[in-house]
Amino acid sequence: MRNTTKKATVRLSDIAKETGYSLSTVSKALNGRADVSEETRQTINAVLKRYGYSRKATGAKSQRIIEIVFQDFDNVWALEVLRGAIREAKLHDLNVITTEGGNRQHPDSSWIDNMLRRQTDGAILVFSSLTRIERNKLHSRGIPFVLFDPFGNPDPDTLSVQADNWTGGVIATRHLLALGHTRIGIITGPEEMMCSKARLDGYTSALAEHGIEADPELITEGDFTTSGGYAQSISLLKRPNRPTAIFAGSDLQAMGVYEAARQLGLRIPEDLSVVGFDDVQTAAFLGPALTTVRQPLQDMARAAVRMLVEALSTDVIQPHIIMPTSLVVRNSTQQLEG
Repeated sequence: MRNTTKKATVRLSDIAKETGYSLSTVSKALNGRADVSEETRQTINAVLKRYGYSRKATGAKSQRIIEIVFQDFDNVWALEVLRGAIREAKLHDLNVITTEGGNRQHPDSSWIDNMLRRQTDGAILVFSSLTRIERNKLHSRGIPFVLFDPFGNPDPDTLSVQADNWTGGVIATRHLLALGHTRIGIITGPEEMMCSKARLDGYTSALAEHGIEADPELITEGDFTTSGGYAQSISLLKRPNRPTAIFAGSDLQAMGVYEAARQLGLRIPEDLSVVGFDDVQTAAFLGPALTTVRQPLQDMARAAVRMLVEALSTDVIQPHIIMPTSLVVRNSTQQLEG
């Protein structure tokens, strides 16, 4: 009688647990790295064989490749990330390719199979939340990955890099409060995203420091796009008791605020102060130049590349990096008169 028992998916962590070696050592043995002793390689290979483990195709690659998976690549935010990644990759003789697709939570289902076919050495996943099957596929092929600005709280053993979004929300709101504004509107990103929640929490915390309770009428949810920022700011600014300042959850949304203010005959900063978030290259060239919270996107991307390099070459890796945010004061905010 034929045995129809389905073989369970095996992960590198299973091999590491059984052999007593680290994930990095198992991955290096699997990929034929020279810095693994023959005894270690034989021990690991014996367990791999017993599990029926599939190793990568052994065709020689002349170049090492890392892949950046974006939800989309149609704005300057993504360009900043790519610029930083390419600059760091050059230092490590790595090539960078990009994948685009899916929605704001997850790329389309084809990305991972295409990545495996290309024999990618490592991946940076932007705004991605991985399924269990996808995690298993990456682990089983020994492909390290870093979540960039993760959608939710990353697992303890998942590499990630992000900005200090809570502090960014605090310093943006404190700046406006110091200028005398108390009716401060906020346009968040998608409410289910961790960075959006953290920036909103920073906003409400700064208000609480001044004894101000957050007004639900001044809190709107955007989608980090210019069109979303425009739509939400129109809603805020047409209210009878409109805000005197708006904290936009991204510079792209702040651009939408500028257009809404123009259409409504409001001057920035005389009638409305505006603070953005990200400090993309175009922020300094808006009219007036945008006051914003600097999220060091290029530095974050460079850190993500270095994490991949470390994951491919060493057992000592800092799994989570949170990079500082800072306020860049330009001309879109001023003291509230009267």
